[in-house]
Amino acid sequence: MPGPTLNKVFLIGRLTRDPELRYTPAGQAVTSVRMAVNREYVSKEEKREETCFINLVIWGKRAEVWAEYLKKGNLIFVEGRLQYRQWETQDNEKRSTVEVVVEDFQFLDRPPAGIEEKETGGIEKEEKEDGSEEER
Repeated sequence: MPGPTLNKVFLIGRLTRDPELRYTPAGQAVTSVRMAVNREYVSKEEKREETCFINLVIWGKRAEVWAEYLKKGNLIFVEGRLQYRQWETQDNEKRSTVEVVVEDFQFLDRPPAGIEEKETGGIEKEEKEDGSEEER
C-alpha cells in the first residue's frame, strides 16, 4: 500500500492579466487567470532571474471576489492544490494541463478600497451534517 501523499502549493506572484469570471451551466462561478512567479539565482557568479507562468483556477465566492477586485499586475499570495486535466479538441487532438486550484489567498498589495479582510481569502466555511464543507 502506498504511503501518505501531499498535494499543497504556496505561491507569491503577480497576475499577468485580469481575471476572467464565468459561470458553469449549474451556476457555479469560476475564474481563470495566470500568475508570474519569479526565481532569482546565481549562475557563474552572475545574478539571474527566471519566470514561471502558472495557470490558476478559482471557484465559488472566491472567483467573484477575484473578478471584482483583482487586476493585471496585482501581487497576491495563493494556497492551493495541483490539478491535472485532459481533454480532446474539436479536431480530436488530445490536450492536457497542470493548474493550481486556489483554496485560499491574500492580497499582498494594498487591499482595494471598500473590501474587508474577510472578503479577501478568509471565506468562512460551514460544516454540513454529512461532514462536507460549504462556503458562507
